[in-house]
Amino acid sequence: MTASPTENTLSLQAEITDDELAEIGMILSMWRTINMSAYKDKCLKRRVAIRMRSRHCRNAAEYCNLLRQSQQEMDLLQKALTIHVSQFFRNPSMFDTLRKDVLPGLFSSREKEENGKLRLWCLGCAGGEEPFSLAILLREHFSKELRQVQTIIHGTDIDADTLRAAQQAEYVEDRLKEVPADLRSRYFRQSGSLYRLVPEIREMVTFQQGDISRTAEFAASDLVVCRNTLIYFTRAYQEQILHGIADILPAGGILVLGKSETLTGDVRQRFEAISPVERIYRRL
Repeated sequence: MTASPTENTLSLQAEITDDELAEIGMILSMWRTINMSAYKDKCLKRRVAIRMRSRHCRNAAEYCNLLRQSQQEMDLLQKALTIHVSQFFRNPSMFDTLRKDVLPGLFSSREKEENGKLRLWCLGCAGGEEPFSLAILLREHFSKELRQVQTIIHGTDIDADTLRAAQQAEYVEDRLKEVPADLRSRYFRQSGSLYRLVPEIREMVTFQQGDISRTAEFAASDLVVCRNTLIYFTRAYQEQILHGIADILPAGGILVLGKSETLTGDVRQRFEAISPVERIYRRL
């Protein structure tokens, strides 16, 4: 049986070579800040193939020509390579552990300092669900501490459009699956099919564009949440990113990783586990 044109195209796209991927990466790096060499090849090839298929490119050469001619495709490829999907209170047990075992100690240490500030930073924050979840958690359980300690919550992502959406703080219902009914009624206002956060929570978080591999550009933080982001990077870049995070955490600072992530290489000597199950670590 003769394969259809679509099947032929899919077959060709599935065989992107390392050299072709490198050429696509070179084109992208000339116009965008993303460094494709930091990402795992298998993941990159799969997502490039999806973009090639959507644009009906028969091979990598055609797609490279398209990239050189289309800023729009450049934007779409960058979005495809950097995941921007999250949920409020994703893995609720992690937030429970922060509430019971982590945040009280962080607030206590800052209350003892004159003009002490508490800085929380969410890396790869996508549409803002994670930093806003922290804001709701603090408002619900640490209202007294918030009056005594200036608390700063930052969300960082590489994609500008994603950050603009985060600043709007409007979400489809699927993103609120883990939000208890009482919190949903207290902190969200429904408008048609969307739910918008109330101003008191929106104003607790600031967003800025940034590359996860350039942590030195960011201010020191007491808690860094970096969940389900490292898995897309090579082991070498994972170690580089983790060392960068360790550098901006003070002694006693907290790192939170995703359930499928862990400390790698000699960076393990810079942390101790608070909750191995929840992937929460304290900077030594």
